Amino acid sequence: MNLEQARYNMVEQQIRTWEVLDQEVLDLLLTIKREDFVPPACLKLAYAETAIPLGHGAAMLPPALEAKLLQALQLRKSDKVLEIGTGSGYMAALLGARSDHVYTVEIEPALAAKARENLERHCADNVTVIDGDGAQGWPAQAPYDAIVLSGSVAEISDALLAQLKVGGRLLAVVGQAPLMQARLVTCVAEGRFQSVNLFETSIPRLRNVPERGNFVF
Repeated sequence: MNLEQARYNMVEQQIRTWEVLDQEVLDLLLTIKREDFVPPACLKLAYAETAIPLGHGAAMLPPALEAKLLQALQLRKSDKVLEIGTGSGYMAALLGARSDHVYTVEIEPALAAKARENLERHCADNVTVIDGDGAQGWPAQAPYDAIVLSGSVAEISDALLAQLKVGGRLLAVVGQAPLMQARLVTCVAEGRFQSVNLFETSIPRLRNVPERGNFVF
């Protein structure tokens, strides 16, 4: 399998055609090798437009969706970012390449440990993997310029919104299956927020401690 060709085809045939046109994002997807973050048994699926199981009930989101979320956040190199749901660490690597520092919270210790290995191998020294339940954010490092949830929620909690800086953005998939919305919320002033639905999608729920039967990302 020619992984270099597969990576190029992913960008040109899957991602660009889904209106991901930010050249910095496209270049990043060509640079950070997704195959280094997938389980060895799933190597042939690294660039397929499908979720990839990670074990422990977890899965990587399809690559075009990851790219769409990354583009929508419009990160700056000065940004401090919170990711809820580390999974393999791939999305954290993408976020870290476009920001100052990423704090990424993973509820499953085995996944957190593997993500650290993946990120260390890629010298992503501006990404901190935290073991814990991030369903209500991670106040210890707040406030953040950007927050992204790698699993869906029924509603965005006030606790998450309270951890945004003024001008900060939160991106989450909100609603009930099979029809959900990728929603971008911007803090326009202290305690004031504006939201816009960007596109329709559907992904499994973000898992927290009481919901151990659901997916975790």
